[in-house]
Amino acid sequence: MDTEGDNLWARPSTITTRNATFLPRFQILCERYGFAPTWLVDYDMARDPFFVDFGRDVIARRTGEIGVHPHAWNTPPDAPLTANDYACMPYLIEHPESVLRAKLDVLTGQLETAFDVKMVSHRAGRWSFNDAYAKALARRGFRADCSVTPGVNWQTTLGRPDGVGGTDYSNAPTTPYRLLAEAGPSTLWEVPVTIRPAGGAVAASVRRALSGVSLASRLWNRVYPAARWFRPRPGNRWEMRALLHEVIRDESPYVEFMLHSSELMPGGSPTFPDERSIEGLYEDLEAIFEEARSWGCVGMTLKGYADQLDAASYLAAPL
Repeated sequence: MDTEGDNLWARPSTITTRNATFLPRFQILCERYGFAPTWLVDYDMARDPFFVDFGRDVIARRTGEIGVHPHAWNTPPDAPLTANDYACMPYLIEHPESVLRAKLDVLTGQLETAFDVKMVSHRAGRWSFNDAYAKALARRGFRADCSVTPGVNWQTTLGRPDGVGGTDYSNAPTTPYRLLAEAGPSTLWEVPVTIRPAGGAVAASVRRALSGVSLASRLWNRVYPAARWFRPRPGNRWEMRALLHEVIRDESPYVEFMLHSSELMPGGSPTFPDERSIEGLYEDLEAIFEEARSWGCVGMTLKGYADQLDAASYLAAPL
C-alpha cells in the first residue's frame, strides 16, 4: 500500500493526509482474511499523528509492516530541480546520487524513529528506479524492493520537463530476483508488482503494429490493455479475478496487490471519487480476497517474503 498524501494526482502545493483516518477499515479487512499489509510510507504521512499511532498498533500486533516510499519533491533535504517541484513531481533518480541518498536517509530515519523498528522494505515514488537507487537501499540495509512494474515503460511520463522520463520495465522479470547480484553477494530482493500483458504475444504484435495509428491503437488497448495490474479500479473485479487465476495457474510464487492509501478515502483520488465508489471498492476487495484465500493464498509482508526467499536460497545453495 503506497501510504501518502491526499489525491497527489492533483499535484497539490500543500499536501494533506486526511486519508490516514480511513486506513483502519482496510487493515481490519486484511486481518479478517489473514493478509498482512505492507504500508509503504512517504514523508508527509510519516509525520501524521493518527497514522503513527495506527502504525505502532499494527507493528505491536504483528499484523503488518511499515516500509519506505520516498517522493523526491516533499522529502528533505530540499533540492529543487524545477521552478515548481510540487507541480512537476521530478523523479528521485533525476537527482544526483548524493541527494538521492540524503533523501532516503531522512525518510528512513524519520520512520525508524517514529516506529522504533528497522526499515527493510521499500517502493520508489512514481516507480522510478535504477542501480544507484538499489545501491543506496543496500547501503541502508534494505532487504526488499517492489518498485519494478514488468512490461510498463514510464519513459513517456515526465518528471523534469526537460528530462527523459521514468524507468523502462518493458523486459523486466515477473518473479523475484536479487538486485546487485552481479557485483557480488546480495541481500536485496526485487519483488515485482503483479502485472501481466493482456492477449498474449498476438495482442502485443498488433499493439506494436498500431502504435502509429492513434484511434485504432486506443481502441485496441481498451480491449487488450498493455498491462493488467493486480490493482482495483471501478468495474475491474473480473479482470482481477482472471489475473489471480492466471498467476496461480502459471505457478507464480506470489501475487502482489497494490493500491494507494488515498484511494480508500472518498475524494482522495480520481479513481474512487465518492462514498458510493468506495463502497464498490470494498465489495470488490471482499470478493477478491475471498477468492485469493479459497485458492490457498497466504498473507505475507514484504519482509516476511524476503525471509522466505532467503531461506529458500540458503537451502538451494551447494554445501
